[in-house]
Amino acid sequence: MAILTKGPRGTQDILPGETGKWQHVERVTRETAELFGFREIRFPTFEHTELFNRSVGDTTDVVQKEMYTFRDKGDRSITLRPEGTAGVMRSAIEHGLLTEALPVKLSYLISCFRYEKPQAGRLREFHQFGCEMLGADSPAADAEVIAMVNEIFKRLELKEISLEINSIGCPVCRAKYHEALRAHFGAHREELCDTCKDRLEKNPMRLLDCKSPICREIAKGAPTVLDFLCEDCSSHFEELKRRLTAMGVAYTVNPTIVRGLDYYTKTVFEFVSGNIGAQGTVCGGGRYDGLIEQLGGPKMTGIGFAMGLERLLLVMEHSGSPFPEPVPCKIYLGSMGDEAAVCAASLVSGLRAEGFRAECDLMGRSVKAQMKYADKLRAQYSAVIGDNELASGVIKVKNMLTGDTAQVKLSLDDSDDDSLMSYLYHTGFAELTEAVEGMEL
Repeated sequence: MAILTKGPRGTQDILPGETGKWQHVERVTRETAELFGFREIRFPTFEHTELFNRSVGDTTDVVQKEMYTFRDKGDRSITLRPEGTAGVMRSAIEHGLLTEALPVKLSYLISCFRYEKPQAGRLREFHQFGCEMLGADSPAADAEVIAMVNEIFKRLELKEISLEINSIGCPVCRAKYHEALRAHFGAHREELCDTCKDRLEKNPMRLLDCKSPICREIAKGAPTVLDFLCEDCSSHFEELKRRLTAMGVAYTVNPTIVRGLDYYTKTVFEFVSGNIGAQGTVCGGGRYDGLIEQLGGPKMTGIGFAMGLERLLLVMEHSGSPFPEPVPCKIYLGSMGDEAAVCAASLVSGLRAEGFRAECDLMGRSVKAQMKYADKLRAQYSAVIGDNELASGVIKVKNMLTGDTAQVKLSLDDSDDDSLMSYLYHTGFAELTEAVEGMEL
């Protein structure tokens, strides 16, 4: 029976005490994307396996080792999405989004699946926020996408995070770089791990991000891609740097950044934190100018990014980034007797309709137990309705923080200054005014 009460390895439950943090991050990412003109797209959790084989690349670890692939009842090969870009491209092609006014800007919040060794910030089911900009091939588009990520992190008050950029060139200049890498690593072939020996011919740039200590040491002396850029790729990269500087986005050039996904060209970038050890990359992205055509669409450029939400939240917690406090219960209405309980339920219903978070007894507790529960809810105000209150039409409302009390009518008529609704509106306004006056503008 134990297996029924324990989630699969590499997954996690996000409990009510944590969901507020997730909602905060999701809200900021969505609002910032909208500010930059990105529209949300939603697409299936699984796709035909061939989509990922063709887009992600059959030489990548993702395709070779990490995908959750199975045969469905129609004997079709289906894969749970390991990333979001391929699904967005398939959907955009299928539904004609690429015929709309360019650039097409799309954003998404999704769960992804990769069979990896679970560790801090890396799970087998994980969540991503991502954006794709299609149809704009200028460095200005690259700079805008990067600036949007930078703005998200500013709004989240993320500390100690830095932007690193690189260019991995186009297929033409990258072919020359591949030859240089084969020559460098080929001289050390027998020292390479088995995976890198296989990569040497198929995708030599992947040797640069191998985690083997021996391979990493050999990679230190490898030539850098920036020395092999063609004129077009070099000017694209220089203009990107000029744009970022003009927009006030600080960066460093890191020529070792490569991509495990085969569809990237020219600009690649990462936002990196030093707060969570080796898994410090919070967001990665870049340009993929040949992907749409590769998947059967028109010849069209694209650039995008994805950020892992688990890792982002981990960095925020380690760096002391603020999270909003959960919305407390505004008022708890206790009751004594059936008639009073019905009255309390009616008042609570009316308060909720006006946007107040209100609660009443659902368990048949004693008044003392109800007040203990109100305290656990961190209710700002409480009141008890009994026979006397029903007869007089007046209740005593208590401020749970200060202990102050006030006599107010049971009515929800906010035009009456003595009504419950008017009282809560007034106290809410007073609290807001006090908070605003205390702000440093």
